[in-house]
Amino acid sequence: MAAKVDKDKCAGCGPCAEACPVEAIKIENNLAVVDEDTCIDCGACVDACPSEAISVD
Repeated sequence: MAAKVDKDKCAGCGPCAEACPVEAIKIENNLAVVDEDTCIDCGACVDACPSEAISVD
């Protein structure tokens, strides 16, 4: 399982990408995009997102 981005909430601001210890998140077209193969489900992006747009199941 990998982090999921709610595109309706995502502002593309970038703190999630900065917080990711394995660089699994990139900002593309003003949205956070998670590389599911790289994501380690640590939740750092969830805590960093001011829009509450990311979840880890």
